[in-house]
Amino acid sequence: MRIAVLMGSPNADGSTALLARSFVKGAEEKGHECEVLNVCEMDVRPCKGCLRCGYEGPCSIHDDGDRIRSAILSSDMLVFASPLYYFGFSAQMKAAIDRFCSYNSSIHQKGLRSCLLTVAWNSDDWTFDSIVSHYRTLVRYLGLRDEGMVLGAGCGTPDMTRGSRYPREAYELGRSLRSETTCRQ
Repeated sequence: MRIAVLMGSPNADGSTALLARSFVKGAEEKGHECEVLNVCEMDVRPCKGCLRCGYEGPCSIHDDGDRIRSAILSSDMLVFASPLYYFGFSAQMKAAIDRFCSYNSSIHQKGLRSCLLTVAWNSDDWTFDSIVSHYRTLVRYLGLRDEGMVLGAGCGTPDMTRGSRYPREAYELGRSLRSETTCRQ
């Protein structure tokens, strides 16, 4: 199975990256092919809302959004890996997600699997409510099949994250993926 991992953390050695690497390690050990797209290092400009794409066509913005689109549409699974920034996705991840506008139907038709990997310093029981709600809305709207979430509470630093159960949970999530594809193409 081909997996596109959207990495939405500007900290390449941070807690989110640690979870993403753990997930990828587990998935690759099971024979899956992972492509990590670090949207924070890419040129992904915000959607202009011009609708020249007609909601299913070429985007009028020519940047690395085209590369993200290609990776997602050639994959069987989409992983959202983002730190929790003010109770939602990072701005870089949100910009990449907003650009799905020009290929919503194509994503929906594929029937991709998905998962969410996220971390936060905070560990209150409501910490992840907003990002989980946003993720579940994406799952529903895009016709994704949720394979799970790793919600790393109390992961304010990489050392805190390394000492937690969350890297293992991300690894196990990656290892738990069955190899059959679910794309409807």
